[in-house]
Parts: sequence; C-alpha cells; structure tokens
Amino acid sequence: MTLTLRIRPGDPLPIYRQIYRQVVAAIAGGRLRPGDQMPGQRELAETLVIAPLTVKRAYDELERDGYVEGHRGRGTFVRDRQPGFSRPEAVEALRAEVRALLNQVWLAGIPWSELLALLEEEQVRLDREQRDSLEKGR
Repeated sequence: MTLTLRIRPGDPLPIYRQIYRQVVAAIAGGRLRPGDQMPGQRELAETLVIAPLTVKRAYDELERDGYVEGHRGRGTFVRDRQPGFSRPEAVEALRAEVRALLNQVWLAGIPWSELLALLEEEQVRLDREQRDSLEKGR
C-alpha cells in the first residue's frame, strides 16, 4: 500500500498534526487497512523533505491514540482494531476541530448552506472510498 501525504508548509496546523490527520483519514477511508505497513520514519521524512523527528512525533501520537502499533525492527503497522470512543468522548474530541472549521468558514465568508453542501459531498466521497476499499479487499 502506498501512502500519499501532502504537507502544506503554510498551514497553521503543525506538520506532525497534518501527518496524523491524513493517516487517520486514510484509515477511515479504507486506503489504509488493518495490518498495512506504514512507511519507515526516515523514508517518509526524506519523501516529505521534513525532519525525521517530525515524523516520529506523528507516529508516536498515532500509536498513543491506538491507530498504529510499532514493532521494533519490523516497522509500524495499522492496528487490527481501531480505538473506540464513547459518543460523549467523540463529541468532545470533535468540538475543537469544529470550532476551527467554523472559524475558517467565517473568515472565508462561506455561507452556511455552502458549508453544509460541502460536508454532504465529503460524506458521499468518504462512503464511496470505504465501499471501493471493501470491494478491493474481497
């Protein structure tokens, strides 16, 4: 499995968080499946032209949060079981991200109806990616 990440240096989100979010999105979208091996930390740092410690921090947080597991000498792999959150925990975890999104929407002058349409489009896209990924796995 080839993992393609895009780093945006101008993004206010730190690079390690950009990596973290994209890996979680790849897992949620089915592009990364349980047991898939992640790129090596040095390899990914070279590919993205960033410091190896930045990749290490992203991987450490992904492992801490239960998305991946590292095996000394073998690499880092997507966990078979992804972390589960209770509904109240999930809502609370999303609160800060929703606030940041709404701030961006407000600053860009995007109307509420356009945001809702964008959310619906992305939900359809995510559903399609998950369905396509399941069909490829069969």
